Amino acid sequence: MLATLVHGTGTPFTFLHGFTQTKESWLPVVESLSVPIESTLIDCPGHGESPTQGRTVFQTGNDVAESMRSGILVGYSMGARIALHTALQFPDLVQGLVLISGTPGLRTESERNDRRSSDEALANHIENIGTQQFISEWLSNPMFQGLPSDLADIPRRCTNTERGLADSLRFAGTGTQEPLWDSLESLAMPVLIVTGNKDEKFTEIARQMTPLISQAEHHVMNNVGHTCHLEDVPQFCNVLE
Repeated sequence: MLATLVHGTGTPFTFLHGFTQTKESWLPVVESLSVPIESTLIDCPGHGESPTQGRTVFQTGNDVAESMRSGILVGYSMGARIALHTALQFPDLVQGLVLISGTPGLRTESERNDRRSSDEALANHIENIGTQQFISEWLSNPMFQGLPSDLADIPRRCTNTERGLADSLRFAGTGTQEPLWDSLESLAMPVLIVTGNKDEKFTEIARQMTPLISQAEHHVMNNVGHTCHLEDVPQFCNVLE
């Protein structure tokens, strides 16, 4: 069972964080919304208070379904990949889907092989240097350059274990995920796809995804990158509301 934190009352929303984050990483967003929602914040496998257990993205999609109320499911990056699986596996449970800086997966086996190799090397690196040093390295990645230090939630990220983060990469990294491009047309619920205009890679992925989903809308946020929801919380809240 995944660890959860329920916050507020109102329309049920469930939130899934990105790699190295925890459920509390969503608090700046849910505490800034002006509409009443009941937020279920989930620790993904290997993160926060959820056990590692070597869960795949598909298995984690099942875990999320067991941990959420029927309503809107929101996922960022790794969480967006998990949310997409949950929505495809449990379409009656997910009434609306919000994908932030997400991907349906790598299209070719060679791309997936390359990614699995790089994720395995990164997993070994985490186990060698420890969580605290890795978090510092990870957040120095150019894709996170727009993330304010006070919203990076570094102390909570550092509570993640080396084993948990390494297993997340090995079992649920993008390279392990079967591509879902051909399944997107089966999504019948409203889907909001959000990217930052400075994140060219994921904005292009979103542009390719949107026409494949019958009720999809792609919103490109201004002056933000990959962590668009935390780089400009008020702008993101306006989009989500």
